[in-house]
Amino acid sequence: MEWFNSLDPALKVYWIIAGITSLIFIIQMVMTLIGLDGQEGLDADLDADAGSGSAFQFFSLKNLTNFFLGLGWGGVCFYNTFESKSWVVFFACLTGVVFLLLFFFLLKMIMKLNKDNTFHIEETLEQIADVYLAIPPAKSGRGKIQISIRGAVHEIDALTLGEKIPTGSKIKVLKTLDSQTVLVEKI
Repeated sequence: MEWFNSLDPALKVYWIIAGITSLIFIIQMVMTLIGLDGQEGLDADLDADAGSGSAFQFFSLKNLTNFFLGLGWGGVCFYNTFESKSWVVFFACLTGVVFLLLFFFLLKMIMKLNKDNTFHIEETLEQIADVYLAIPPAKSGRGKIQISIRGAVHEIDALTLGEKIPTGSKIKVLKTLDSQTVLVEKI
């Protein structure tokens, strides 16, 4: 306590802000890790508020905690760096904004993990692909094609109505026949 009492009043305020928000941040983090923060946690910060039309919910407890965490620790770190206390306040606030933006960026990256990236064969329609195994003529047998959809290469069974399509040829997908087979033509 002697150390704390010997500090300048402004530095005491930064230490108090840093200490309290660090404690709140740790509690929030533990609650999130054990699943007690509620489902609205990530979604509420990123979803648009129906009434306001804003892209983010700026005034949530998590966002304010992150801002004040940056403000408090920024003030503690910059207090002895600058002679002018106005610069300390400026850089402490800037650190708070950086913490808040970092939090939004991390939430955005986490929300990308929720996307459904399941491959659906209908995505192959009208796409160009390579013949991997020769496709026999007039639907007399199945060949295989390799097609890139959203950056992933898929191997799919293929039939053709026309003549045999040799390995290495370029084809265009005309129609899906079932969940694993497409009808193609040579281009």
